[in-house]
Amino acid sequence: MFQHTAGIVNAVSGYAGGSKRPPTTAMVSTGTTGHAEAVEIKYDPKKISYGKILQIFFSVVHDPTQ
Repeated sequence: MFQHTAGIVNAVSGYAGGSKRPPTTAMVSTGTTGHAEAVEIKYDPKKISYGKILQIFFSVVHDPTQ
């Protein structure tokens, strides 16, 4: 989603935390590694605000029930 948003320079998906290195999707999907999905976003604050990025994340990208 973020790669197609004006003002986003770069977005990289990955995992944060956890005990297994390097984590794989299959490992993380078991729920036993302690990892959480994460995204690193670089953006141009002249084109998009941090608040707008959070709004997009919580309304489109992230499902807090997972």
